[in-house]
Amino acid sequence: MAGSAYLAPQILIDVDHTMSVMKDESFGPVLGVMAVDSDEQAVHLMNDSSYGLTASIWTQDVDAVRALGPELQTGTVSMNRADYLDPGLAWTGVKDTGRGATLSSIGYAHLTWVKSYHLRLPATPGPG
Repeated sequence: MAGSAYLAPQILIDVDHTMSVMKDESFGPVLGVMAVDSDEQAVHLMNDSSYGLTASIWTQDVDAVRALGPELQTGTVSMNRADYLDPGLAWTGVKDTGRGATLSSIGYAHLTWVKSYHLRLPATPGPG
């Protein structure tokens, strides 16, 4: 679309971990694809970023996601998707991605401010 702000989705192949697309938040429809030799290497490279909003693990092995998820320095882990946020779950980031949360009751709590009143009524004078 000439003259518009639309950017077609991009899949970048033959990237390596020195490229900013692999370490920085792009906020665009872009995906860098890089081969790794092991799950351990993948976790190491995924954590080698100043940011940590969401990770997406693509596999048929739910146990692998359960094993790798806690090792990832992200606020959210998805399996076989990167297109959905469950409104019942908090969406949160770590590191330079920021603090706080959106969605869920946790997100609501971050958007509200509670005020407490601790009142003690004055003693009433006794008779006479």
